[in-house]
Amino acid sequence: MKAFEIQGGFGLEHVRPAEREMPVPGPDEVLIRLRAVSLNSRDLGVISGFYDPNLKMPLIPVSDGVGEVVGMGERAGKFKPGDRVSAIFTQSWITGEPTQANWVSTLGYPLPGLLAEYAVLPEEGLVRVPEHLTDEEAAALPCAGVTAWHAVVEEGKVKAGDTVVVQGTGGVALFALQFAKLHGAKVIVTSSSDEKLEKAKLLGADSGIHYLRTPDWDKAVLEQTNGRGADHILELGGAATLNRSVTALKVGGRISIIGLLSGARAELDIVPALIRKARLQAINVGSRSMFERMIRAIEQSGLRPVVDRVFPFEQSVEALRYFEQGAHFGKVCIRMP
Repeated sequence: MKAFEIQGGFGLEHVRPAEREMPVPGPDEVLIRLRAVSLNSRDLGVISGFYDPNLKMPLIPVSDGVGEVVGMGERAGKFKPGDRVSAIFTQSWITGEPTQANWVSTLGYPLPGLLAEYAVLPEEGLVRVPEHLTDEEAAALPCAGVTAWHAVVEEGKVKAGDTVVVQGTGGVALFALQFAKLHGAKVIVTSSSDEKLEKAKLLGADSGIHYLRTPDWDKAVLEQTNGRGADHILELGGAATLNRSVTALKVGGRISIIGLLSGARAELDIVPALIRKARLQAINVGSRSMFERMIRAIEQSGLRPVVDRVFPFEQSVEALRYFEQGAHFGKVCIRMP
């Protein structure tokens, strides 16, 4: 089968096409033919060596994908041939709170990823995807969708009348916008692009803040909430934005720490956090149970993920380069042959 691998070094120049043997499912496993994959910032981190400078190569990258069941092991009975399924990101995190042991079962590193024509996965690590979604839309769900659902719904318990601040317009951000609106919240989006802010408003955002023209965007949030502050902020920026998120928060509000686009180390201003009784919750995708609850909500609401651009499989490296530029609005996907 055809695949792409990280070979011999770090960087996109070391992501190369390869031929691999067709995988064979074990007793409790399922063979899927991939139809589409979607890209996440984590994929670039794996490829660059950020997560593991001693990464064992070659490794198939990319964690998120959707495919069709084409084979099953003798004990596998949860799915049937032809079912369209997605792999959960953390293959061993089925329900409840995660454990340290779960983190060795994440796709795309340390487990092989899905940038290949076929993959074998445990049937417990798969879920059926909504019928109304395209393959690319369904491929957008595992990391970005579940992360946003975990933050907004499972941990945040966002409800009608709440104010949610979403940083940026990438995959997680737009899912968070959609899920927050689904629950009746007011949503404020920050971006450095007027065009993206207008697109976000078409998705339901109530207002937008251009953070280059308004660097004190935390004060703008306070103004828009009559001094009260936001109930929930999705912290995707990292080191450069965390303290502003704290000062934009209401007393007793929550910050979901998800991204580190501006750096992984931040000096927290403790006094503003104490004054606001700030709750900081780190979010690392989610369990299969969360994924399944999210899918039910998507099916009932008819929600559709936002896909910015789709590349053919043979242009996978070009897709990664485009994603790395950060100009996308929503998800960047790759269509398999």
